[in-house]
Amino acid sequence: MLWVFLIPVLLWDGYFFINYIISLFKYYRIREWWPKVSILIPAHNEGGKVVDALKAALNQDYPDFEVILVDDGSEDDTYARASTIRDPRLRVYRREHGGKAKALNFALSVSRGEVVVTADADGHLEKNAVKELVMRFYSDDVVGVGGQVRVFGSSFLERAQDAEHLRIAMFRRAKEMEDLSVAPGPISAFRREGLERIGGFVEDVVEDYATTKALKKLGRVVYAPNARVWTEMPQSLRMLWLQRKRWFLGDLKNLGGGFTKEWGFLLLGDVVALFDVVAPPLFLLSGHFALFSLWWLFEVTTMLVPTLMEGGALLNALLFPAIMWFWALFYLTLHVYGYTRKLAGKL
Repeated sequence: MLWVFLIPVLLWDGYFFINYIISLFKYYRIREWWPKVSILIPAHNEGGKVVDALKAALNQDYPDFEVILVDDGSEDDTYARASTIRDPRLRVYRREHGGKAKALNFALSVSRGEVVVTADADGHLEKNAVKELVMRFYSDDVVGVGGQVRVFGSSFLERAQDAEHLRIAMFRRAKEMEDLSVAPGPISAFRREGLERIGGFVEDVVEDYATTKALKKLGRVVYAPNARVWTEMPQSLRMLWLQRKRWFLGDLKNLGGGFTKEWGFLLLGDVVALFDVVAPPLFLLSGHFALFSLWWLFEVTTMLVPTLMEGGALLNALLFPAIMWFWALFYLTLHVYGYTRKLAGKL
């Protein structure tokens, strides 16, 4: 009867995998237009990375854009390093530390673009990222576009985070092409008019999610699968926990109802994560190696196709069952912690 533990995993992962495959053969709408774009980059203590980030932003294959970097009260040489780059398309400002959303809103106030792109000071935009974002504004009701985040590095934790983002890309192609749940801060684009109507970027711990949610009251936020940014992520388990705790507790404040979005979908995902955590060690401890092998092969297969299609590392796909088990345990623990905080009224 132990095969029963495998059924939720096969159904859940299989459902998104099949929808991902179908999405690869579907046409998604684009429009060729070239409005002026402002690339906004908030920075706080990113002196060692900001120059490379700015060079990647300035290297965009796009006809008309400006780059605005706002040093958000850095205590290092971020401002000095950014100021060494001489390019008429770049403007560098320095302000007292007020947080990412405030820095973005200041950048918005001095920008001139009809479309506003957000990026991070430790991210490397691929050369066609801005073009791919802008082309997804295929109709007037599209107010925002989110791209794909990828992760540098070769350690297990960095590989795990890149595989996680590939899984997110798989999910977004499968289910969120025309209704994106969050336009990620490291690579997104917005109509200036839409941002101005909601009063700018929402000042929240998770400003990208809160801003996306506010904009969706005005129109559509969609996904641009070929717009990519490569970024660095936490390299220790402690820093990863602190980052994801901040994100998740911030998300919990903004969640609403509905099964396919937000609370219902989150809780169903946690149930499947519980099966993901329990089933593999149970198969091994009980000597059901055939079930364990089936689980391992299934997870590798469902990750191999998106890895090849989205430009991931083959080793990440081969290791994905172990990576997936790690994430299931990590997020299940994090979510229980978050739910406990919420029930205790401490959010």
